[in-house]
Amino acid sequence: MRQPGLVQAAAAAIALADAAKSAGEPLLPLPQHLFNAYCLTPLEDVRAVILGQDPYPTPGHAHGLAFSVQPGVKPLPGSLRNLLRELREDLGPNIAADPPVVGDLTGWAKQGVLLLNTALTVEARKAGAHVSWPWREMTREAILAVGRERPRVVFLLWGLKAQRYAPMIDATRHLIIASEHPSPLSAHRGFFGSRPFSRANAWLAAHGEREIDWQLR
Repeated sequence: MRQPGLVQAAAAAIALADAAKSAGEPLLPLPQHLFNAYCLTPLEDVRAVILGQDPYPTPGHAHGLAFSVQPGVKPLPGSLRNLLRELREDLGPNIAADPPVVGDLTGWAKQGVLLLNTALTVEARKAGAHVSWPWREMTREAILAVGRERPRVVFLLWGLKAQRYAPMIDATRHLIIASEHPSPLSAHRGFFGSRPFSRANAWLAAHGEREIDWQLR
């Protein structure tokens, strides 16, 4: 996504990240994973957007994709476990293992699911440390670009922070699926039972778009 506003916001955030790193602040994810969401899901391929908040602050977990963890991470973070529980309840027991053992969502990203955090960096063991950085402007520009350039996209907005971006989305062209966040603190207040995965595929199919294979292998 080489949209001018997005590039400018990214440059501002990267400058802050470089300064923090120079000051000895441990940043996550590792630099080679920072832009995985954009690299694995280019604009022309986007069919769905799942919006997260910031990377997991535990070293070795985050790899640039919202809610996803690196292969081999155990136990899985609570939000991801709840996401996978809803996936099984929505699409059936064969869609993911129970208890969940695979938390790497790269396969979704390669099918056009933009797994985007609103902040692309976090200080190790300090969740939310960078949510006020210019990453937010980059996210805004990315969502505007997707909404403008893609004909039909499903936006899955979980939690109030993600839903703040809803006014930027043209609901006459795109589908917004909003619910509570899969966090253990809120999943029982509306995320469980929301069936976002089957609803996304039903809408894509109804509009002549290829469905997403949500199965984790």
